Amino acid sequence: MNTFRFPHPLVLLVGFIILAAALSYVLPAGQFARQKNEATGREVVVPGSYQRVPATPVSPLDMLVDIPKGMADAAGVIFLIFLAGGAFTVLDQTGALRHGVDWLLARAHGREVLVIPIISLLFATMGALENMGEEIVPLIPVLLVLMRRLGYPVITAVAASLGAAIVGAAFSPINPFQVGVAQKLAQLPLLSGGGYRLALLLPAVALWIAGVMRHAIRHRVAPEITTDEVAADARGAGRHGLVLLLLLVCFSIFGYGVVSLGWDFDQMGALFFVLGVGAGLLGGLGLSGTAEGFVTGFRDIAFSALLIGFARAIFVVLEQGHIVDTIVQALSAPLGNLPVTLSALGMMVVQTALHLPVPSVSGQATLTMPLFAPLADIIGLSRQVVVLAFQYAAGLCELITPTNGSLLAILAICGIRFDQWLRYVWPLYALLLALGVAGVVAGIWLGV
Repeated sequence: MNTFRFPHPLVLLVGFIILAAALSYVLPAGQFARQKNEATGREVVVPGSYQRVPATPVSPLDMLVDIPKGMADAAGVIFLIFLAGGAFTVLDQTGALRHGVDWLLARAHGREVLVIPIISLLFATMGALENMGEEIVPLIPVLLVLMRRLGYPVITAVAASLGAAIVGAAFSPINPFQVGVAQKLAQLPLLSGGGYRLALLLPAVALWIAGVMRHAIRHRVAPEITTDEVAADARGAGRHGLVLLLLLVCFSIFGYGVVSLGWDFDQMGALFFVLGVGAGLLGGLGLSGTAEGFVTGFRDIAFSALLIGFARAIFVVLEQGHIVDTIVQALSAPLGNLPVTLSALGMMVVQTALHLPVPSVSGQATLTMPLFAPLADIIGLSRQVVVLAFQYAAGLCELITPTNGSLLAILAICGIRFDQWLRYVWPLYALLLALGVAGVVAGIWLGV
């Protein structure tokens, strides 16, 4: 009996690109008028301004050209992944990563399970603070080494990092790219409703960590460290220590640069290049050995990096066909005829559906908030609840949408199929979404 096998990630993304091009022949072209929002500096839609425009169907040739255009749009993060992948391959070839993980395991003996909540809390915090997503991709090789040496399934590396960051971002009271942009566009005071969001963030993160730990413990296979590995680590302990010190320094600079200096992907990529060169020289690989390590890393990481460009191409095609605004208009128009609570829940449905063609939370906010905020005033719904509905629906959808390039790239690095991830994450996603729905309904009842 043949069982259905989920398509390869590249097949899946190319399929979505073809579907987007096909929709440009079926859906009417249209667009909203846009104006600059002074609070955010972004171009936002003008409510009630949707109108039909001449059709601009995307031809097969244009569709193919949009693939490299999507890669060009995502060039910063793609090159970051290449440079970070090369750097961590060099690190791995020095033996320092395995040495550091084994040192950690020796001191955490009997308490290995605590590694999961510590890592998850770290990434959930970064998600809540600055919507960490693509920045996690280059850190996955380190987490893979750690999880394998702990004996946990590799899917734990995805869940404890990107998964935790997505949950932290979706329920965050301060995430500038989700709640911050949405509140400004809804003309709400920044950080308003923070206490209410925090009250939901804590159980959300606790629920996620509990689910990740439960799966990891149930599927743990005790690792074995051979005497040859121990002897080799002992002989190289001095060099390994220097490499790990460099890694710690670079990670500290990375965190400071992202959070405090507003670093973009170019600065991050430069830092990882320095890390790789420094690690190779300190680890005794020499210039040629370091260069060969980078080349090996480039080759191994290429597929994962390019997936992000293919994912970006979907939106490029939709924009070229002028059907993004048509989709938004069609989904949002019926909401004004529903009772208040159903309208709020309908907004969650719309935000979830929109996140497939618009896999950017800040971009989705600029599309929907100027439409939903005035609608909320008309039907007697709090604008704060509108922002909550956006956060919990669009933010959590990052866990399951196949157009999330970062997710697909990380899954590819870990050798995990998208359907395997869906089976793993679906129960947790459903529980978190139920928490979000409860938060929206309670927000209406409490007058948030």
